[in-house]
Amino acid sequence: MPHDEPVTLAAISGAHGVTGEVRLKLFGEGIAALKQHKTFNDGSLTLKKIRPDNKGGAIARFVEVTDRSAAEALRSTVLTIPRETLPELDEGEYYHSDLLGLAAISEAGDPLGTICAVDNFGAQDVIEIERPNGKKFMIPMTKQAVLEWDDKRLVVSKDFADI
Repeated sequence: MPHDEPVTLAAISGAHGVTGEVRLKLFGEGIAALKQHKTFNDGSLTLKKIRPDNKGGAIARFVEVTDRSAAEALRSTVLTIPRETLPELDEGEYYHSDLLGLAAISEAGDPLGTICAVDNFGAQDVIEIERPNGKKFMIPMTKQAVLEWDDKRLVVSKDFADI
């Protein structure tokens, strides 16, 4: 992903109640990461209040959304921020959005496919790679499985490349 593209932190999954609150699916580091930003989508949405929904998501209120109809109209809207507003990363850290779309290759240099998803099921991040034939496989984002990556490609260890 080019580093000037906006970064998606959450998506509105629907209305919550009748006063304009919305349910959010979070993609980043949770509510704390979202609270660091006051505006989203080039300033079109201003965060007024946010709280956990106790299901892994959040309930939010935006200044511009005052009733259920307006909240429902935002269903499927993603909340984006400019890339440059994100904190700098330390060595070995990455933003999920930076991995999506990267070419995955084996340590021998053979193409494996393209990274199509990054998930976390509790232990660590898991990368999903889609092969050219459409089949997908997953590998853990560990030093044993991923030898290196940059903004062009991700190198998968031979022990994981034959999955």
